[in-house]
Amino acid sequence: MTAKKTTEEAEKKSGKKKSKKPSAKEEIIELQAQVAEQKDKFLRLYAEFENYKKRTMKERLDLIKTAGQETIKKILPVLDDFDRAKQSAEDESTNEQFSDGVLLVYDKLHSTLKAQGLIVMETNGHDFDPELHAAISEIPASSEEMKGKIIDTVENGYYLNDKIIRHAKVVVGK
Repeated sequence: MTAKKTTEEAEKKSGKKKSKKPSAKEEIIELQAQVAEQKDKFLRLYAEFENYKKRTMKERLDLIKTAGQETIKKILPVLDDFDRAKQSAEDESTNEQFSDGVLLVYDKLHSTLKAQGLIVMETNGHDFDPELHAAISEIPASSEEMKGKIIDTVENGYYLNDKIIRHAKVVVGK
């Protein structure tokens, strides 16, 4: 006789039966706890995935907006040269002229860059802000109200889609 049969016979004689299975109520409670745990895991995983999707979509949009940033940064010195040439041509004390063809190219370059999201920073007469401007020098202000304000812009600053890509180099009144 095996040990298993003898144990079963002993339990029959004593009237006790070893409980191998939990009762139906206990089993239901255990299963409900497992379902609740799995549901919680699912909801957390779903929320994490939704956050991932939102984050990657935002990163993709930011990348698209600033995709040409490096190219535009390299064009800015050309734009500065164009601006200086135009200022020189507009100065009545010089004999230089800005021909109609060059003026058309100048306007087309500005409009193309503006369409790409490039915006010139307005600086003259505004308060100096170290987050937007780089102070090249300070000069005595002509009046009390010009102290701490930008007197002259040496090099324009630019925004590309509301992000600063170059700080303006300015002269500040003291």
